Amino acid sequence: MNLKIEVGREADGRWIAEVLELPGCLAYGKTQADAMARAKALALRVLADRLEHGEPVPLGEELFSMA
Repeated sequence: MNLKIEVGREADGRWIAEVLELPGCLAYGKTQADAMARAKALALRVLADRLEHGEPVPLGEELFSMA
């Protein structure tokens, strides 16, 4: 599953990127690419925190498999 990022531009010129499957996971940047990079990094931190605390992640159990 892919996490979807919605990108937009604020009235003040800043770019905002939001990870739709992770409510509240959004980041601002000076450019569209900067906002997206920040949102991706934040999403990885959120997912890691959820995994550490045994909380569900939107990617489901298929994220990892036993080798």
